[in-house]
Formats: sequence, C-alpha cells, structure tokens
Amino acid sequence: MWKPITSAKDSPADTAWHSASWPVPEHIGTLITTRAGGVSPAPYASLNLGTHVGDAAANVAANRALLRQQLPAEPAWLEQVHGTVVVDAASVDAGQPPAADASFSRTPGAVCCIMTADCLPVLLSDRAGTVVGAAHAGWRGLLGGVIEATVGAMNEPAANLVAWLGPAIGPDAFEVGAEVRTAFMAHDDQAIAAFDPIADDKYLADIYLLARQRLAAIGITEVYGGDECTVIDRDRYFSYRRDGVTGRMASLIWIKP
Repeated sequence: MWKPITSAKDSPADTAWHSASWPVPEHIGTLITTRAGGVSPAPYASLNLGTHVGDAAANVAANRALLRQQLPAEPAWLEQVHGTVVVDAASVDAGQPPAADASFSRTPGAVCCIMTADCLPVLLSDRAGTVVGAAHAGWRGLLGGVIEATVGAMNEPAANLVAWLGPAIGPDAFEVGAEVRTAFMAHDDQAIAAFDPIADDKYLADIYLLARQRLAAIGITEVYGGDECTVIDRDRYFSYRRDGVTGRMASLIWIKP
C-alpha cells in the first residue's frame, strides 16, 4: 500500500504520489502521481497512466488499477487536446473519454483528473469545499484561456477560490520562441516578466508566473505550489521535453463522499 504525504518536497524519489499542500477543507481530496510505483518498463518506468504514448495497454491498465485503489471512483479521464473545453467529471463515461482539457465537480466522489509530462496541472477549490476543478494548462491551453474556462464552469466567484499549481516544466528549462512571448503579451503586456531572453528570438518562459498572472487577472490571488521542474527532477517526474518518449502523470482532485 502506498503511503500518501503532504508535500512533494518531503517525498523521496521513489514515492508513488503526494498530495497538494494548500489550505482547503479536509473533505477535499487530492493526489498527484509521480513516475514511481507502477509496472511499466523504460522508457515509461514505471507508473505511466497514459494510453496514448506507446506503452503496452496491459501495463497502463495495471497502473490505473493501482491508482484506482486510492480513489473513491474511476477518474474522469480526458482526451486532452490543448484546448479550453471543460466537462463535469460526474458525467464522464470511463470508456469514452471526452475531448477536453479540464473538468469540475460538485458531486462527492467524482474525481477530476488531468495528465501531464511538462504541462502545468492547475487544481482549484472553493474555500467551503463545495466545488473543485482541474485544468491542463500547457502554454497553448493557458494562452487560450483554459483556466478562465474552468473557473467559469465552476460557477463560483473567483475571489472564493484557491489554486494549486502542480509539477510542470520550470523556468530554467522551458525554452520558447518569440512567437509564444508575443502571443502572451498580446493578451497582457505584463506577461513580459515571464520571459527571459537567452538568444535571438529565444526565451526561457516561466509557465508558473504566466498562470499566476492569469489567475490574478480573474481575482484568484491565493495560489500555492508552482516551485518544481519536471525536466530537472528526472527521478520523480516524466518529462516530454526532456525525453520525447515517456509516460504521463496524473493530478486529481475530488470532494470526498
């Protein structure tokens, strides 16, 4: 049996998961997997949860079964497309993942779930613990407004919400072109602070800062997490940018039954 802990910083590299460290009610459950604790061989070693990355289907099924033991229900798996569609986790058919990049829930036991391997997972809860959400915020989704769409679907004043930023590619590893910087600045000129020039038309981008800016712009200022790097921490996290062929981790949130 895996042993959950409260902070990624306190976990050894072989810990299978950790929980978000943020001040939400005790009846809000969270779980963030690492690459440890599963059955998949390299390059998916070992808790790969993605069915679309080339790993054997039997391995992914076994890994998902291990994960399911720790949850009140099967997660609301999504077919993530780097967009802004948000679905109700309670309405998702486990056998037919919808094309979406975020989910929300007011239903106890329904588990919001997104998968990442460098993109930013954003978990959300209201202070009373009556509604939760999870967004897949790669730079395309972040630029397109997936956070704003998730908050809108939760139908709760933004000032009542708390956010947690999960493991993602860090500001020392996320190299982007000038077109990405230009696109974010077209939305908000303050985004310039999130791009550090390193060469002609090349920048290091801080996806955590970009997410905090988006959250602040809609009234969410209580934000936690956002201090890891999936690329650098190769023992704990999968990273598509680092490895190309690799597995996927999950970030999950639910209201406990």
